[in-house]
Amino acid sequence: METTPSSSSPANPAEPLNGDEKKKKTTTTTTTATAKKKKEKEALGWMEWLRGWFYVVYEFLFQRIMASHLQNPMPLPPINDLTCIVTGSTSGIGREIARQLAESGAHVVMAVRNTKAAHELIQKWQSEWSGLGLPLNIEVMELDLLSLDSVVRFAEEWNLRSRPLHVLINNAGIFSIGEPQKLSKDGYEEHMQVNHLGPALLSILLLPSLLRGSPSRIVNVNSVMHYVGFVDTEDMNVVSGRRKFTSLVGYAGSKLAQVMFSSVLFKRLPAESGINVLCVSPGIVQTNVARDLPKAVQAAYHLIPYFIFSPQEGSRSTLFAATDPQVPEYCELLKADDWPACAFISQDCRPTSPSEEAHNMETSHEVWEKTLELIGLPPDAIERLIEGEDVKCTYRANQE
Repeated sequence: METTPSSSSPANPAEPLNGDEKKKKTTTTTTTATAKKKKEKEALGWMEWLRGWFYVVYEFLFQRIMASHLQNPMPLPPINDLTCIVTGSTSGIGREIARQLAESGAHVVMAVRNTKAAHELIQKWQSEWSGLGLPLNIEVMELDLLSLDSVVRFAEEWNLRSRPLHVLINNAGIFSIGEPQKLSKDGYEEHMQVNHLGPALLSILLLPSLLRGSPSRIVNVNSVMHYVGFVDTEDMNVVSGRRKFTSLVGYAGSKLAQVMFSSVLFKRLPAESGINVLCVSPGIVQTNVARDLPKAVQAAYHLIPYFIFSPQEGSRSTLFAATDPQVPEYCELLKADDWPACAFISQDCRPTSPSEEAHNMETSHEVWEKTLELIGLPPDAIERLIEGEDVKCTYRANQE
């Protein structure tokens, strides 16, 4: 598969995965270019906002053209020796990811809130797969990202098995369009918790298993909408009044927070750990999000199917990031070149650059520190887990 970035891509691409030409990047970070401190910045500037929406519209109009070189479904390399945890795998992109990984031979763990729906899906897939090969190796474990206690219980149960984990795919997410602001029982804005805080806690707590499965990967299913996102670390719940909350503000901000957190996690993990961290854009996909859209917008979805990916098409970038053998090499190249952001794979399975705001490493470190505080982990959690120490989380399920 060709992995050279497309010249038509609106983003400033990172080095190609094939590494044929390791030219010096000309992109500079916004950390040195920004004179104001983060606390003085309360939203994206107009130019940043306009550029962000340009990227969103560009992807909507041209994603199918840019991804025309990809096969559907995407052929995967031999992955019989991989164990993959996939969150949010009962619908949409997650369902396609789990099914295709299992049909390619991987051991798949569906980490979901609705375990009954997951078991029904497995029965259906096994029936359809009967006679085509060995039975699919899939299991179900309960995970509710709206409860950090549930995240801890899931991680504890998995880690007790002392099994290696090769790929963690953080796919679950919400976009409650048009609904009023909601807080989880943990007290966090629901978009921020499901799209960022829950996956962040899960990723860190599963590091011992990812170390056993090294080389391993953490793949975060992100969104082009992070280009219009903004994170105020002093107001992660968007309740201070400095910004008016809308579902778009909550969603885009949570996706940007995920990229920023992933970038710092990628930097803090030593190269010898063999754990790589990536974010991917699935493109603009027809998923269950459409159920929350106004009826007029839902009608538009059905009128313009050419522009919008099916869940199977939207799963390709994640499957690529999770299985392509060149991905670790690409991540190592970014780390060696001191690229400020984690690897970001676009919907056409090519490396690209996340938003300008995502390159602000000062803000990214603030997001990192605030996130660890909110999910109840100590500042040195990564280092201690890498060294094999036990790390206590304030949401520990069995804590007395």
